[in-house]
Order: sequence, then C-alpha cells, then structure tokens
Amino acid sequence: MHFTTWIRIAAGAAALAATAPALADRVADAYPEKPIRIIVPYTPAGFNDAMARVFARKLQESWHQPVIVENKPGAGTIIGTEHGVRAEPDGYTLVVVGFPLVANQFLYKKLPYDSVKDVAPVILGARSPNLLVVSANSGIRSLQDLVAEARRRPGKLNYATAGNGTSNHLTMEYFKSVAGIDLAQVPYKGSAPMVTDLLGGQVDVMFDNMPHVLPHVRAGKMRALGITGAKRSPLAPDLPTIAEQGYPGFEVAVWYGLGAPARTPPAILAKLNRELNRILATDEVRKIFADQGVEPLGGSLEDFSAYFKEQSQRWSKVVHDAKVSLE
Repeated sequence: MHFTTWIRIAAGAAALAATAPALADRVADAYPEKPIRIIVPYTPAGFNDAMARVFARKLQESWHQPVIVENKPGAGTIIGTEHGVRAEPDGYTLVVVGFPLVANQFLYKKLPYDSVKDVAPVILGARSPNLLVVSANSGIRSLQDLVAEARRRPGKLNYATAGNGTSNHLTMEYFKSVAGIDLAQVPYKGSAPMVTDLLGGQVDVMFDNMPHVLPHVRAGKMRALGITGAKRSPLAPDLPTIAEQGYPGFEVAVWYGLGAPARTPPAILAKLNRELNRILATDEVRKIFADQGVEPLGGSLEDFSAYFKEQSQRWSKVVHDAKVSLE
C-alpha cells in the first residue's frame, strides 16, 4: 500500500473514532423513542414484580414512553432471563435479575445463557435480609436453642425451603456449614405453602425473605431467631443478626436489580442508571420499598458489577461445599 494512501486511511479512521462518542451521545439523547419492556422472570407477585412495576411507572412518567412489564416465570427464572438477555441489545428490553442469576450458574452444568457475559448491569435496585423463623408455638426460643437441639438430634429437625437452589435453601446450607449442624430439608413449590406449614407446625424452622415473614412475626404467629443482614434492620431493631449471635461474618441478602442484553450501548445503560438512581432516591419510592421490608440501593454500573462478582464468589463456595445440583 502506498504510504500516502495509508495516511489517508489512518486519518479517516481517526476521524471516525473521534465522532463515535458524539454519535453515542446522540443515540442516548434520543432514547427512548419507543416502548420499553421489563421482563420479570417471576409470577405477578412478590417484590421482584413490585419493583419492576414501580420502575415502569416512574420511567414512563419521566420519559413519556410506555414501559410494559411482562411476567415470564418458569425453570427457576431461567425462561424469563433467557428471553430478556436474548433480546435486541438496544435498551428497549430490560430484565429483572437477582439472587438466581448468581446461584444458577453454579447449580446447573449448562445454562442457555452466560450469567456474566450475556447480561449487562443496569441498576442494583434493592436488597432484603432473610429471617430465621419458627412457629410461635415452637419450643425453640432462640438461635442457641436451635443449634443445641440440632446437635442433640442430628438430622431430626427439618427446615422448609421454596425449592432446591432457592435463596432460603442455600442460606440454610450456609448456616449449617458455619454452625456445624445437620437439618433435613423439606422443599416446597414456593414460599406461600412453606409459610403455611411452618405456621401449622408441619416443619420446624426456615429462612425466608423478610417481606414474606415479618408480618407474621409482628402478628405473633412466628418467632424470629435472627436476621441475616450485616446489621440490624430498622424494621425489626430488637432482632439480633446471626453474626452477632456467635457467627461473625455471616451475612446474606436477597437482592433485586435490572439487567439488559450484553452489547447494549454503554451510553444508554448510563442514561438508564442515572434515571433509576434518581427514582430510587425519591421519598415515594423509598417508602414503597421500606413498607415491604426492602432497602433501596442504587449506585453505578461498576458498583453492580463488583457486587455481582462478590456474590458469585460467596455462593460458588456454598453450592460446592453443600454439593447442591439441580441437574
């Protein structure tokens, strides 16, 4: 190639590179120009769905474009998540993500998507601790009682879960490992039936998400033995953490966020992140979340990526040590 020709090509490439940021900015400025979808890989109940609908309503108010929530449950969130991350990476399809996005990559030998490579972070919306609870009629009155009884009768006490590989199952596996105890799992198809059976005395103990069980604790139908947060919750300030009851470092949070298909333009991700952070900071949204026992979070795209990495390291070890598999 003639030297002057190479110079012209290089100069053209440099000019194109210089215009790329400006083009990205124009794309982000114009976004959104059509309706946005938020895929919820759960049934229309629970906080995952509630968060999506709050975000949809507030984004619609801000940007004057329809924001549609679509529930696509099934296969432990895999169906809805795949639907979301396989969409066109243009910012017009978002997907609710959370604890299963981390856990499933270790629970299944093969997924139809890569939890890291195929999902772009948008916002870490909120998190909530689990509560360790027994029926109000139980003779177990404290965390120490539970551990002592489990050690006295290994494998005889049972615990309810919403199914293998769910957050309450893996939280108990985590606690069993640090406490050195053995309990028998009784899996259910979701939280509602296990709550019913705990209240009826059919199972002995369980971890569950705070929004599911705190109303029963407040009503005197359940007794809470501990909370899995790093600190006490303002919604239950008298309830000690599990960490402060002799298990330092024990912390579990069920988290809720939004993702997008990988290769979504960074400028659009940044615009979504800024607007959702603004929404999360409003008094209205903070109250909606607090009323459900959930802490609003927010933060940058990089904050979300770092949190996902930390969670992956933690739950990879728990799943491996407990030999949990869904295949």
